[in-house]
Amino acid sequence: MKLVGERRALAAAIFAFYFIAYGVMALSGSIPSDFAKAFYAIAGVYGLAFFALVAGYFWARWYAVGVGLYGVITAAVGMWQIGTEPVLVFVGATHLAATAMLWGATMSEPYDGQQAWRQKFHMDENAVQRLGRSVIRAGVSLPFVLLYALAPKPDAGSTIAALAALALTGLGIRGLVQLKTWGVLAIGAAGALLVTLAASDIAMSGVTIAAFKPSIAGGLLIAAAVPFIAPMIRWVRSSARTA
Repeated sequence: MKLVGERRALAAAIFAFYFIAYGVMALSGSIPSDFAKAFYAIAGVYGLAFFALVAGYFWARWYAVGVGLYGVITAAVGMWQIGTEPVLVFVGATHLAATAMLWGATMSEPYDGQQAWRQKFHMDENAVQRLGRSVIRAGVSLPFVLLYALAPKPDAGSTIAALAALALTGLGIRGLVQLKTWGVLAIGAAGALLVTLAASDIAMSGVTIAAFKPSIAGGLLIAAAVPFIAPMIRWVRSSARTA
């Protein structure tokens, strides 16, 4: 099954739907005011997925797949907690459909399969696959980081640390898709900080669902940075020998 244009259109429509849905919920006041900023931010995550797919950025498919997997995980956790409520089934099914529509070598052709960016950054197939896996993991983690960082916190220290993790995540993802070394370092630092915050939450309150967001986000961000460690070490060693 090819239908590249149709699959892209349907996936983009799903992300546009959630962009509008989260935006409307935030604007309508149907959620507690303390969570409005988080809902606006999640709307932005979906809006970026929609826009990037339509614009044809080389990283768009990877990022959108990550956002789709975030929705699948969220729905699965919700069903584990409260059962198969229709809204959770709908959320899980639509996100899974968007992910499936963007999956596969055929769908890579208009995005990461483009030769122009590969030649610009001197990327072979192994490097492309490594970058793709990292962007997907970052795409999954970003909504969790936003929900954690923008949710109400018990003290100023927790708020500052969470916002620092969010800033590192945003800068890191930007640097990652630009193939900047500092992007990988920022993502790794964000992951380590989030894991530390999750451990602190668990130490103070025990294992709760509140610790789920920083735990999974931190783990995914560290996993996004790890594949680049070996190439970075090789580059440093090569530079040292040359010098």
